[in-house]
Amino acid sequence: MMTEKENYLMALRGEVPEWIPRNLVASPGHAPANAWVGPGILNEKRTPEGGFDIWCVEYVTTRETGYMALPKPGQFILDDIRHWRDVIKAPDLSHVDWEAMAQKDLARIDRSQTAVSATIHVGYFQQLMNFMGFTEGLCAMIEEPDEVMELFEYMNKFYMEICSKYRDYYKPDVWSITDDTATATNPFISVEMYREMVKPFHAREASFAQDMGIPIDMHDCGRCEDFIEDWLDFGVCCWNPAQVVNDLQGIKKKYGNRLVLEGCWDTQGPVGWPNAPEELIRQQVQECIDTYAPGGGFVFWASTYGAPDDQDYLNKTRWITEEYDAYGRTFYKK
Repeated sequence: MMTEKENYLMALRGEVPEWIPRNLVASPGHAPANAWVGPGILNEKRTPEGGFDIWCVEYVTTRETGYMALPKPGQFILDDIRHWRDVIKAPDLSHVDWEAMAQKDLARIDRSQTAVSATIHVGYFQQLMNFMGFTEGLCAMIEEPDEVMELFEYMNKFYMEICSKYRDYYKPDVWSITDDTATATNPFISVEMYREMVKPFHAREASFAQDMGIPIDMHDCGRCEDFIEDWLDFGVCCWNPAQVVNDLQGIKKKYGNRLVLEGCWDTQGPVGWPNAPEELIRQQVQECIDTYAPGGGFVFWASTYGAPDDQDYLNKTRWITEEYDAYGRTFYKK
């Protein structure tokens, strides 16, 4: 009998799976198809309230958004890109027992049932914004590109060491590249700037997956479809969350199963509004599946936001799962 993991990896290879996989979320009686796993040491100072990342950026969360984290407002650690060498210090990892850490990080996952996706960091563009805020960070990329590139080289040297250890000790099934480079309407930066200043570092990290022969997943929120051709250059075969502000139907028609769409769910539309009715939620699950699942190249990933004990949030989550189970898990058998 095919496992959730095998079915998910089938989809990422561009094949039509036996049922529509669901990203990260387990259905009752089933293991999750995949899990994002990062080296524990990179998150040891993070807490439900926020905490700090390895670069000493402080984060805050809110209960109402399910404890999603953002840099603490007004407390960016770098105000002048020319001084980054005085502020940004990569931690010493020479003491890390990678074998023991990998065993601990992977202990909760049944690898016979669930694929492990390597999740290393939030990205070069996004981390710069976390250091400086968007106003100063974007100005730095325009006014002092050489300094930004030297900072990215410094970060990349650190992350490449982590990628090497992760490859050897975690042996992932999928490799994830992350960078939120777009707003809901347009990218923050031009394609030319992406190619010159960010893409080379994404490509270096992607080389680990290429050497291992495993799928490469790209996480980029917002209307970021401008970068798809560049992602394909370094082996990306799937993209999350593939938000509806992009021309997803046109993208599916153009690329087919070369680029698996993970998501395609309108989180900002009526289904995300408070007290959205059950009928609407279930209808939207079916419409999402009907639109993007035919022929494969699709992974279901619908979500809603709210406090973990909010009844409206709990109802929506349950309705999404029930409708996915009833409709999505039988879709390819119809």
